[in-house]
Amino acid sequence: MAAGTTDKRWVDLDGAVNARDLGGLGVAGGGRTAPGVLLRSDNLQGLTADDVDRLVDEHGVRVVVDLRTGVEVELEGPGPLAADGRVEIRHRSLMPETGDRTDVAADAVLPWQGRPLGGDPAESPAVRSYLGYLRDRPDSIVAALRDVAESEGAAVVHCAAGKDRTGVVCALALAAVGVPRKAIVADYLATGDRLGPLLARLRASSTYAADLEGRPDASHRPPPETMARVLDVLDERHGGAPGWLAEHGFGDREQAALRRRLVA
Repeated sequence: MAAGTTDKRWVDLDGAVNARDLGGLGVAGGGRTAPGVLLRSDNLQGLTADDVDRLVDEHGVRVVVDLRTGVEVELEGPGPLAADGRVEIRHRSLMPETGDRTDVAADAVLPWQGRPLGGDPAESPAVRSYLGYLRDRPDSIVAALRDVAESEGAAVVHCAAGKDRTGVVCALALAAVGVPRKAIVADYLATGDRLGPLLARLRASSTYAADLEGRPDASHRPPPETMARVLDVLDERHGGAPGWLAEHGFGDREQAALRRRLVA
């Protein structure tokens, strides 16, 4: 999706800028992902009352899968959708957490600040970070996919930018039901179409502003090789996303339920 296009999957909101419906993607063997089942977004903290009505009434959102850490939720708040009685908030942090605060250096505010990446140093920092989600919080990733599979309405998955943590969870969901790699990578890249307003939102937040200081905007653009490499690792080490999910308790029956929910 090139910048400036009017892709119908984008959900235009006043209080979020990186929201889109993952319906309409081709699936291997036939069919397409169903609209109104899985949405992805940046932080939902700034939603207006009209935004809430649009997500709940027009898009049928009934579950919010919040991938932020406990620290982020504490600093930013749960968001306006938490007040709508029709919507359930599921907190599925992708960072290791112990109690109310995360296991990071004492002078760090957020869990990724000052935390060693681990993993293979031959991989890029972004790939190591993404693989860290799979290593450290498979419980949250599996639970997020169960949230999507079992929801009676649409589920919206979000983190802060809607790029990294959200990108990994959505990539797993799409790969598990047979969306081809090219389409998964293209969806990951789509965040770049909203990069300017997205970074402006993050810089306006005292929670995230310090993370952006001194970095050019271009450094935040999602590179295709990052998601492609994560998918390579899943293929090489686990037999793809279905194999990784099965290893972590999301078996054939649950994967079939996810497919029934997500594929039209």
